[in-house]
Parts: sequence; structure tokens; C-alpha cells
Amino acid sequence: MGTENAPGLHAPGFEEARQKILESVMPLSAETVALLDSLGRVLAQDVRAPWALPRFSNSAMDGYAVRAEDCAAGGGLRVVEFVPAGHLPTHRVESGTAIKIMTGAMVPEGCDSVVPIENAEERDGVVRATGKVTRGQHIRLQGEDVAEGETILAAGRLVRPYEINMLANFGQARVQVVRRPRVAIVATGDELVELGSEPGAGQIVNSNACSLAAAVRAVGAEPILLGIARDTEESHREKFIAGLGYDALITSAGISVGDRDLVSEVLESLGVRMLFHRIKVKPGKAMAFGMRDGLPVFALPGNPVSSMLTFEEFVAPALRRMMGQRECVRVMMAATLQTPLRKVKGYTALVRIRLEYAGGRYLAYSAGKQATGLVRTMMEANAVAVLPAEREEVDAGEQVMVHLL
Repeated sequence: MGTENAPGLHAPGFEEARQKILESVMPLSAETVALLDSLGRVLAQDVRAPWALPRFSNSAMDGYAVRAEDCAAGGGLRVVEFVPAGHLPTHRVESGTAIKIMTGAMVPEGCDSVVPIENAEERDGVVRATGKVTRGQHIRLQGEDVAEGETILAAGRLVRPYEINMLANFGQARVQVVRRPRVAIVATGDELVELGSEPGAGQIVNSNACSLAAAVRAVGAEPILLGIARDTEESHREKFIAGLGYDALITSAGISVGDRDLVSEVLESLGVRMLFHRIKVKPGKAMAFGMRDGLPVFALPGNPVSSMLTFEEFVAPALRRMMGQRECVRVMMAATLQTPLRKVKGYTALVRIRLEYAGGRYLAYSAGKQATGLVRTMMEANAVAVLPAEREEVDAGEQVMVHLL
């Protein structure tokens, strides 16, 4: 169903369409997972430090625990003990003495500085600093990283390897995170055959479902492939009813104004409230979006490039929001266009580009022909240039806004 068949709905522009989608979805409920399974997930609750980090003051270098004032005189210090990591000192550092210490070992009482091995000379149990010693040098103080009871990670934080390290430091073997969306995928069309079947005359392999499933998984959600909806209302209803039982539904093709384009009509009959039926974006103008009881429905175009790019720009940010991420949209950056581009005025253009870095700046080259059926150009691209709707031509040498793929 096109805009012209949907009174009261207009075709939003690029930013408006994405904003409508992001305002419509909310983070899902929480679940508890093993620490390593939290990678790429979003914390669902604050995590407080049960102890300080470091738990005790320790040496940042292999060297000698000393008193800085003893080293100022330039005399030798008697080495009274050796303390490797994991062992406790049994002596204090008294005036005229030093304790040999390894990285990570607890600093002994009386010590206010550590002299690195490379800045010391030891002979016959006596050590002498060969350079200036500053009070407090090379000592990691108890709690200087994290204080006991401090909120170390707040709810909404994306868990990366660095957060894994912090959580492990505090013994967090299990972590509460936002649940992954289960995303149903339905391709439509009598011309489709499933992967593994050889297409006959006039048939094509259902590749869009495969790429969409891969894209869903790459975002961090769980794809559920529900097969092909054939070009009948009954088949569409059967597949869509199944899809509406998950956290989100993505359909591919069947949203234009042809006699057999049934997607929007059937979705609306199932109670999906459509927020828009088309967008002022190319490729991807034949995209629709709706909601039913908090469940988002994305009706994507059938051309493979349109399907992949609309997923990247509109579906992926929504899934990230559902997973609790605060930064849902790809970071944009400026690049200098090397290939002149033409576009349709009034539509934001999503241009497949090859981004290179040279001479201290990013250079953007067209990845090839921009036809929406050419998957090879999509493979050659490593970024997308988002060209403003009001422009018709963009010349080489101009700055364009791009994001990585």
C-alpha cells in the first residue's frame, strides 16, 4: 500500500523516519548470563564495587621498596627481604633499608616509593638508587582506581572487553543484561525458492532472508527465519501471525502498489498500526513501519541493496535500542568526495562508497554502479555516504557525511 492509499500518512524524510522508529521502541526485559556471555550486551542494573581497586597498595614496577628521603643522601640501603607478587612482606622499610619487590606485590609498611630495577645498582646485599627518587613513585595506591562501594558500571552500559575486565576484577561471574530481541523474518513472493533448492525458470533464491538474518545476528539479536509467504492473503496471514509472536518482525518485498503486494494490507488487518508506508530515501523509498502492542514491524523493499541499506539505517538502530543501547546510530564523519555524484532531489541518498584514509583526511570514492539490484557494489563498499535531500549534484572535492559499514 503506497502513501497515496493511506490517508493521513505522509512519507517522512530520513531523520524523521528514523526518529519515529526510535521513539516507538523500548528496551526489553532483563536476564542473567555468564560473564563472557555479556559481551556486546547492555547492563540492566548498576554494579557496585564490593571492595576497592586495587585492593591493596602495590608496586607498579619490579624494583626496590624504599623511603624517598633515604635515597636523597645517595648512600646504600641494606636489602632485608624479597617480596614477589602473591606474597606478603614480613618486614617494614626502616631507615637505611630496602625491600626487593616485584610488580603487583603489596608494598611493605614504611615504604613511600619504589625504585625500578633499571634505576638501581645492587651489590653484596646493598642497593643504591642511580637517579632521582620522588615520593610516591611507582606505587599503585589502594582504591586509586575504584573506591569500595562506588558504582563502577551503570545500567545502560555496553559491555566490551574492558568492562569484562572490570567485572572480573570484582568477581562478577554472572551479570544482569537486557535480553536479546528475537526477530522474525518473512520474505514474500511466488518467485522465491529456499536456499539449497535450485531455482527454475523465473525463480530466484531467497537471499534477502539470509542477508537480513545475518544482519540481525551481527547487531546482536537473534534471527528467526519463518520461510516464504506466497502471494496469497492466506499465506501472508499465516506467516505474519507467527512473526508477530516474537519481539520484532521484518518482512521483505511486497510493499509497493502492485496487485500482489499484500504486505501492508495484511499487516493492518492483523492490528498493526502503520506509522508510515513510504520514506523520502533512495534506495529504500518503498519501506513501511508499524507497531502492534509494542512490537515493531519493518516492511523492507525487495531489491537486495534497498533491503540491506534500510536495515542498516532504520532497523539496526531500533534493535540496538531494544537491547538497551544508548548510542543506537552509527557515528557520522566527514570525508572528501573523490567521485562526483548525482541524485534525485527531494530524497536523501544512501550511496555505497569505498572510504580510504590518505594525507591526513578521509577520501570517499563511489563503490561502483548504484543500482539497487547490484549486490557486488554492496560488497565493494565499506561505508555509506548520506547525501542531503535538497541536493541534486555533489561534486568531487566537496565534504560528505559518511558512516562505516
